[in-house]
Amino acid sequence: MNLDLSGRRALVTGSTGGIGYAIAKALCDLGAEVGINGRTAERVDAALAKLAGEATAGRAFAAVGDVSDAAGTQALLAALPEVDILVNNTGIFEPKPFFDIPDADWQRFFDVNVMSGVRLSRAYTPGMAERGWGRVIFISSESALNVPTEMVHYGMTKTAQLSIARGLAQTVAGSGVTVNSVLPGPTLSEGVETFLKQMAGGASGGDIQEAGRRFVAEHRPTSLIQRLATVEEVASLVAYLCSPAASATTGAAMRVDGGLLQYLT
Repeated sequence: MNLDLSGRRALVTGSTGGIGYAIAKALCDLGAEVGINGRTAERVDAALAKLAGEATAGRAFAAVGDVSDAAGTQALLAALPEVDILVNNTGIFEPKPFFDIPDADWQRFFDVNVMSGVRLSRAYTPGMAERGWGRVIFISSESALNVPTEMVHYGMTKTAQLSIARGLAQTVAGSGVTVNSVLPGPTLSEGVETFLKQMAGGASGGDIQEAGRRFVAEHRPTSLIQRLATVEEVASLVAYLCSPAASATTGAAMRVDGGLLQYLT
């Protein structure tokens, strides 16, 4: 199986921590040159320092920029005008009852979660098609299909990403560029770990794993793995989709949800 990404340049948005960082490391381990993206140089530098001690191959570089708005995206594109692999990972979430979500929140979620990927994909994908090879990934969520009542605005953005990924895949059909979305389920990222520690009264280690299992049992009972996924498990699927081995997989919504979704298609 050919997973080698040597000579490929990648950008993973929102990659200073969590799933994004794990994806960046996985791509580095396959030999890619990976742009670590965050809003501040301090966070990017910290992630680069950490990655230098963990990655086994490839290399990482700073790709500072706030992709949640057009101006920040343009600044990033000016500094990094061409990539072979784009992973649209930047995203925000916040539980809030539907009737309490103001217009500003709907717009903010759409700008960060959806338009960040639209702008970058619109800028980078034509060059990939001209060169005859490329990978575009949208990190969606099981919430795209199993829309959470407690944050409908988040679910809306994740569903939108599925439509964009499929439409873009059709747009570049036959070009050598693949476009897919990935749907993680509940995942033990830094943010979720902080939340679980609060639930567990500041405990860590095995207690956090148990808190995760309780959360899944109570709030995501259809999970077949009956636990939170790790960020590395999500990153492994993304890395495969970015590799030469996945050349016939495009226009797909690939799940790494622990079997949570009960749909056959």
